[in-house]
Amino acid sequence: MKRLSLIFGLMLSSALLFAGIAQAAEKPVIRLGARVFTEQTLLAEITAQYLRSKGYDAQITGGLGSNLARSAHESGQLDMLWEYTGVSLVAYNHVTEKLDSAQSYARVKELDAKKGLIWLTPSKFSNTYALALPGKVAEEYPQINNISQLNEVLRAEAKRNHLVALDTEFANRSDGLIGMVDLYDMNLTRENIRQMDAGLVYTALRNGQVFAGLVYTTDGRLNAFGLKLLEDDKHYFPDYTAAPVVRQATLDANPKLAEQLKPLAELFDDETMRQLNARVDVDHESPSKVAADFLRQHPLN
Repeated sequence: MKRLSLIFGLMLSSALLFAGIAQAAEKPVIRLGARVFTEQTLLAEITAQYLRSKGYDAQITGGLGSNLARSAHESGQLDMLWEYTGVSLVAYNHVTEKLDSAQSYARVKELDAKKGLIWLTPSKFSNTYALALPGKVAEEYPQINNISQLNEVLRAEAKRNHLVALDTEFANRSDGLIGMVDLYDMNLTRENIRQMDAGLVYTALRNGQVFAGLVYTTDGRLNAFGLKLLEDDKHYFPDYTAAPVVRQATLDANPKLAEQLKPLAELFDDETMRQLNARVDVDHESPSKVAADFLRQHPLN
């Protein structure tokens, strides 16, 4: 009898084990991609943890270059990316006309749908470019609140040769420095421009080594370093509203996914992203911990 009980127990354990494996295998897989910067890592991690709580097997492939991520998304190697309207508009769809936030979203939604990529409900933040002042400069020049006013000071005080820091990519792109100088008729020359790695721009601003610098509007170091964002009063910089973009085939296979991602996307605004990014870039917390804390603080049904 004991032998039969043992055999029965083993059979029951095996059945439960295989049932568990089968159940796990039945979880729909969502393959998320993340580009190689903090904000993308955080968005992917938060989304993955959220989707796992909804019964999905969410898998992240991180550290991707922009073109590689897009290629993998279009080819079906990735199911979902957090994408920015300006990136898709300019880099992938080659649209050069100036569009506002709503127009940009509508255009990329239309163009990418033809490639099987569906833009879902967007977030409330746009990670676009901006010029910023160090705290001490902002205190000395309270009249500088936008780029036109910055340019007035650069011209009026040309002999002081105020330095402006720009990341190397922006400084050398046709839709970067050249276009900004043309639109604003800016007094920027080789003498007062300093090209450097994007991260070093923030260091130069924090240390007061430059008069102004190019930054990103959701970067966590803006608040941490006490930087003042300047208004782009002539609307040169494109809109970079972020939204989850999912393959049509993935949505067809998971009909609840779009509605499930909607409340998550709506949690993110500019200030929220700055705070989340700062916890990783300034406080050196792990993205997985920051993501878990965020979801605990913002429970979604």
